[in-house]
Amino acid sequence: MFTGIIAELGTITAAEKSGDSVRVTVRAPKAVAKAGHGDSIAISGVCLTVLDQTDDSFTADVMGQTIAMSNSDQWQSGRTVNVESAMAAGEQLGGHIVQGHVDGTSTVIETRQSGDWRVIRFALTREHAPLIVDKGSITIDGVSLTVSTVGDDWCEVSLIPETLVATTLGSLVVGDTVNIETDILARHIARLAHFTKGAFA
Repeated sequence: MFTGIIAELGTITAAEKSGDSVRVTVRAPKAVAKAGHGDSIAISGVCLTVLDQTDDSFTADVMGQTIAMSNSDQWQSGRTVNVESAMAAGEQLGGHIVQGHVDGTSTVIETRQSGDWRVIRFALTREHAPLIVDKGSITIDGVSLTVSTVGDDWCEVSLIPETLVATTLGSLVVGDTVNIETDILARHIARLAHFTKGAFA
């Protein structure tokens, strides 16, 4: 379990394909310092399991389904990624409940600067749009954000200066692809509604 509060920017230093999976090595000193074999670390919103580690990096396998659901361009050597260690019981929940199980990807369709802030608009599929509400939570590339405005097929977030420099979101431009995870509560409600539809008619 994660909170969407990024601890550091990491770098994928190696990516070795094996069938439909990729074994990646990620340089992330802060995360590695408190991680052990089998622990979870989120890389741009994707929960990975530590297989091996050094003083400043760890190795993990990214399976085919995860590659298909996430930004496939992310899993290559030289890529800068957002890194978050799993939340320990009793720690402060600074963002919102994030599972590290991305729902899919989205595309940046507009960016606007407003003083020190930056507003970014993301396209939404018909599958994801009903799960995102105005002033609700969304995870973009592992970053916990509040939806500032929402339309039928898009949503916007407003990024403060700290988010722009402390995460990869500050470098996003129109056309870029990001990983998204919708709010777990919204997903549960949608699932319940699917099975109870017509039950009380």
